[in-house]
Amino acid sequence: MSDDNQTEIPAENYPKIGNYTFDLEEKLMSILALRSQMGSDAFTAGHLGTEREGHGVLISENGLVLTIGYLITEADTIWLVDATGVATPAHTVGYDQETGFGLVQALGKLTVPHLSLGESSALQVGDPIIIGGSGGIEKSVAASVVSKREFAGYWEYVLDEGIFTAPAHPFWGGSGAIDRAGNLVGITSLFVQQATAEDTPFHGNLIVPIDLFKPIMSDLVQYGRVQKPPRPWLGIIMSEIQNALVVASINERGPAKTAGLEVGDIILGVNGNQVDDLTSLFRGIWRVGQAGVKVPLIVVRDGEIMEIGVSSVDRNSILKSPKIH
Repeated sequence: MSDDNQTEIPAENYPKIGNYTFDLEEKLMSILALRSQMGSDAFTAGHLGTEREGHGVLISENGLVLTIGYLITEADTIWLVDATGVATPAHTVGYDQETGFGLVQALGKLTVPHLSLGESSALQVGDPIIIGGSGGIEKSVAASVVSKREFAGYWEYVLDEGIFTAPAHPFWGGSGAIDRAGNLVGITSLFVQQATAEDTPFHGNLIVPIDLFKPIMSDLVQYGRVQKPPRPWLGIIMSEIQNALVVASINERGPAKTAGLEVGDIILGVNGNQVDDLTSLFRGIWRVGQAGVKVPLIVVRDGEIMEIGVSSVDRNSILKSPKIH
């Protein structure tokens, strides 16, 4: 999986040196190109591909690089490339399914400065923000925060408060969000077509807030994952169609497939409780218990209402673990 790194950023969207009190070019040097390769047997190879490209942000002097997890999940090899073209091998330290963050360790000396972690909670709607890409000013976007709100992803993912910015960065994956003080306040996860809270389409990016990373950093470094009971995972991809929650895809190696759930099934409830949107569906699943619990779903199929129990799993248990752990 890779974003379209051939897409040009309009010059009017470049951050301009005179608009910042810090050394803009120096800060952007901290953002590296990240290239990873996975084996064809990787669990995520089918939908994310075996070659992935994006960005990572150097966050410490000892070579820790923060990125978005889908770029490095199950990676066999990782390379980091700085603005001068120097490539350094790296390996996965860990990734967190709940937040989406991924952490990488460079295996050689990186001769670029690192970014300090800021406070994403301090960001307000309207605040300026730089979506920094590897390659400096011409690969970065001067944006602003257009909303902060809950976000539900169709792949069993929910953020209590994602940061939405615009205009959009066309090569977004793992790019660093830098605030007006020059600190890292998030990592870019997605391109979105509705960045504002209103219904009007507005292209932008979803940023995962850095405040979610700080409490889990030590666990990721030490264990490769957060040390708390994992959420139940079913292996479903959902879609909202005319206010109905429809199963759009089922992972062939996931528990939903084993339980007999089918593409086109409409999910009405979880554990006896009605669900109306992706957020209530996923939160309902997670409330049943930790990974391994049987999740009762109320499903409509061909006009017939039925209950299907899905024996959930820990998603990490079916992924290749980082070699260091």
